[in-house]
Amino acid sequence: MSKWPGMEMTDAGEVVVVLTTVPDEATAEKVARGLVESQLAACVNLVPGVRSIYRWQGAVSDDRELLCVVKTRRDAVGALAAKLRELHPYQVPELLVIDLEQGAKAYLDWVLASVPLAFRK
Repeated sequence: MSKWPGMEMTDAGEVVVVLTTVPDEATAEKVARGLVESQLAACVNLVPGVRSIYRWQGAVSDDRELLCVVKTRRDAVGALAAKLRELHPYQVPELLVIDLEQGAKAYLDWVLASVPLAFRK
């Protein structure tokens, strides 16, 4: 019996998750819409209530942020990074690419179909 009854699971293959934090809701919406409208991301989840404590330019900072969880294809990450740099207000935006092990086949297929192959390098 499947570990996930009723859901066909498969190797995640070319689908990755990208994380970035932003300072406010307006920026989060701008980044999310920009990535989805340009077909660099299938979906971006905006997670409010993130508190980031970090060292920047020799001082410890403590800021409220939003986390953007971006679903895309691996071969679009370069173009996505360039677009993120264009949309993002931070001097050094967070850009973490997370490899996935498995996912629901229908969802992974949708992500791949939503981000065209034109971004292959």
